[in-house]
Amino acid sequence: MSASHDDRFPLFRLLVLAGAIFVSVSSEFLPTGLLPDIAADLDVSESRVGLLITVFAFTVVVSAAPLTVLTRRFSRKRLLVLLLGVFALSNVLAAIAPNYETLAASRVLGGLAHGLFWAVAGPYVSLLVRPTQLARAVSVTTAGGALAFILGVPFTAAIGHAVGWRWAFVAMAALVVIFAILTVVSLPALDHRVPKRKVVTTDTGSIIAVKRDRSIIAVGIVAVTVLLVATGHNLFYTYIAPWVIQVAGVADDNVSLLLLFFGLAGALGLLAAGVFGDRHPRRTLNLMLVALVVSIVLTGLFARGLVPAILVMMLWSASFGGLPALFQTRALHAAAPRSRDLTGAIVTTAFNSAIGLGALLGGIVLDELGLAVVPYVAAAVVAGGAVWVLVTDRMRLAAHATEAIH
Repeated sequence: MSASHDDRFPLFRLLVLAGAIFVSVSSEFLPTGLLPDIAADLDVSESRVGLLITVFAFTVVVSAAPLTVLTRRFSRKRLLVLLLGVFALSNVLAAIAPNYETLAASRVLGGLAHGLFWAVAGPYVSLLVRPTQLARAVSVTTAGGALAFILGVPFTAAIGHAVGWRWAFVAMAALVVIFAILTVVSLPALDHRVPKRKVVTTDTGSIIAVKRDRSIIAVGIVAVTVLLVATGHNLFYTYIAPWVIQVAGVADDNVSLLLLFFGLAGALGLLAAGVFGDRHPRRTLNLMLVALVVSIVLTGLFARGLVPAILVMMLWSASFGGLPALFQTRALHAAAPRSRDLTGAIVTTAFNSAIGLGALLGGIVLDELGLAVVPYVAAAVVAGGAVWVLVTDRMRLAAHATEAIH
């Protein structure tokens, strides 16, 4: 079936895709809410368990682009179903892992599926809707990622605290299978292929062949933005459970409750991105970046006790919640149609580089300087991303405009 856009907004199909994204992101961040439990059971340090996030993310980094190139001719729908099956298997292997090394190997398997999944899922959205609906559509599907932090991470943390961290992985595997079935039933097999040589008419009426993709400059600028901002965010978020327990003074049993409110606030940020992202894309993104820096600093200063921690960390989550959708929308708008699969791989690689690097740097800060310093280092890295956006904005717009002419 070819991609065809009409005036109808395919909400149900987008929600199914959002559900697939939900289980994908939940699988990636599942260890975050259970760091102390996994560390105690496997007799390793919390910073070493944090490296499970790094292992997953860096696997995505090295595999996303090559796997995307190798599978460009394959049906997007079939790939989504296959990759969800691999996610389910990786969670089962994690649940039965007898030691840390086996658990890390299961994360590598999950990372291989995750990178290609995002390279396929992001551009697939653009096949379902018209360009003027793209920001709204991306916000719907990205809501699956936000829901992972609202329900996925708190839900698995609650299961892990109640009956053991291994059962959290079992529950996640079951959810993955459910959404794989929904994907088979609900999503269309759209034709994603674009001719290698695209013929267009210039203003003078001559026909030219577009051989070089100038949009890659704009996509690259967005990717660097993602790398900086998401590294800062994940530098702190990866160690949120030990931080709130040891620094904020929140009881172990209340961590899942705090994560629930954290996720809800992220959904509010995503909603704001969906409402304002199409009409005021630059202003919305810039305001969220500033708010993210400020809110992380406020968290480090004032999040003491359950209620203050919930309130100030909700500000942090709301500030970050809409940024992934805005970044993805900006990259897809900048990319030429023939390069959208590659763009998906580039943005996925940037996000997962940031996730892995953030977890790694956060672990170093934790071991060398202590948990209390983590939020301030995170805020500094995000601030660097905000400066990068301001410095490169004209260059990004120029590259985008140049490609649009051709």
